[in-house]
Amino acid sequence: MAAGSLLALLDDIATVLDDVALMTKVAAKKSAAMADDVSVMTKVAAQKTAGVLGDDLALNAQQVTGVRADREIPVVWAVAKGSLVNKAILVPAALLISAFAPWAVTPLLMVGGAFLCYEGFEKLAHKFLHSPHQDEAAHESHAKANANPAVDLVAFEKDKIKGAVRTDFILSAEIIAITLGTVAGAPFVQQVTVLVGIALVMTLGVYGFVAGIVKLDDLGLWLSQKPGAAARALGAGIVRAAPWLMKALSVAGTAAMFLVGGGILVHGVPAVHHAVEGMGAVAAQWPVGGLWAVLVPNLLNAVIGIVAGSLVLAVVTLLTRLRKGGTAH
Repeated sequence: MAAGSLLALLDDIATVLDDVALMTKVAAKKSAAMADDVSVMTKVAAQKTAGVLGDDLALNAQQVTGVRADREIPVVWAVAKGSLVNKAILVPAALLISAFAPWAVTPLLMVGGAFLCYEGFEKLAHKFLHSPHQDEAAHESHAKANANPAVDLVAFEKDKIKGAVRTDFILSAEIIAITLGTVAGAPFVQQVTVLVGIALVMTLGVYGFVAGIVKLDDLGLWLSQKPGAAARALGAGIVRAAPWLMKALSVAGTAAMFLVGGGILVHGVPAVHHAVEGMGAVAAQWPVGGLWAVLVPNLLNAVIGIVAGSLVLAVVTLLTRLRKGGTAH
């Protein structure tokens, strides 16, 4: 459904481009051909990046959990603005790297993938790295801030917003890289048009859905106050389901870090990528082969992501302790 809506929006963009081409009398044929090319490449790019969209939705919805109800939309909007800034940086940077240092694209993506894995593993290892007293103090501080209208929640939520924007940067980089690979052989103007179109549509799509997800409980409350029995029953069901959905999104968001991060690392090492693809091909011969052909590579990506995350966390923890030890002396 989400991918279909995105493609519909992209068709609208392509239609506008076609209209512009028709209205342009100078070099009309050339402009129309360019618009057609942009339309086709934008659709292809959207299809290739649609898979990342689901992970992006889970991650970004998870980032705004634990926020007071009247702060949910402002926080989503703040992250969405950060996402637009990310893409405003990434699109020209991707074009420059592609033009002058195409060899750097894969290593940069792998660094981002390793960071995603690190963040995911840090979440898993949180209870071992932080004492219950620290968690209780943080929770109490957050609860007091949410309950106190005098507290500047914009400042209080600054770290949460920064973390979400940082995660968005890596996911956006992957989307931009996939899109750039789709239009790599196209003229420069077409590359820019497709990249900007995908960047805007993905941002609107992701954060529009995230805003809808975090306001589900409000929708349920509104329905539960309607006079109709069916509406009240539906509203009550949504209110009961909303906390479970947010918990599920928290789990899905962490899993997505390993899937996306591990997938980037796997694709960056050809030998590992071919090995994972080979195992997927073997799995395709099993009963219900189509399902296993999808699950096995993704499970392997996740395992590699977990291992990579644990290694990066170990290195970061060691360096932090060494630095603290050096500072103490």
